Amino acid sequence: MATLIFPFQVPWLNEDNSKKWSIHMKALLGSEEAWEIVEKGGIEPENEDALDPGQQIVLRESRKKDKEALYLIYQGMDEFNFEEIACATTSSMGNSSKFP
Repeated sequence: MATLIFPFQVPWLNEDNSKKWSIHMKALLGSEEAWEIVEKGGIEPENEDALDPGQQIVLRESRKKDKEALYLIYQGMDEFNFEEIACATTSSMGNSSKFP
């Protein structure tokens, strides 16, 4: 399993910089090809067992990209903001109130 190493600094969200943070995070997530899944959310199939092997690979990659995006969003949170979204299980859930 590959280790995730992010060679950049994730901007820190606080009460004074939400607009600037949002712009930075959109650019960061876009550079990691993760913004679309944050913005639109992932599509979960009704019956995962019915997917062909190619579709299963796409689904697995989509889920992985979603968790990478959620991880980056978490990295940019101070304790107060983190607690607000800590129960988010997808990046689009973590996105709901933080990206205007």
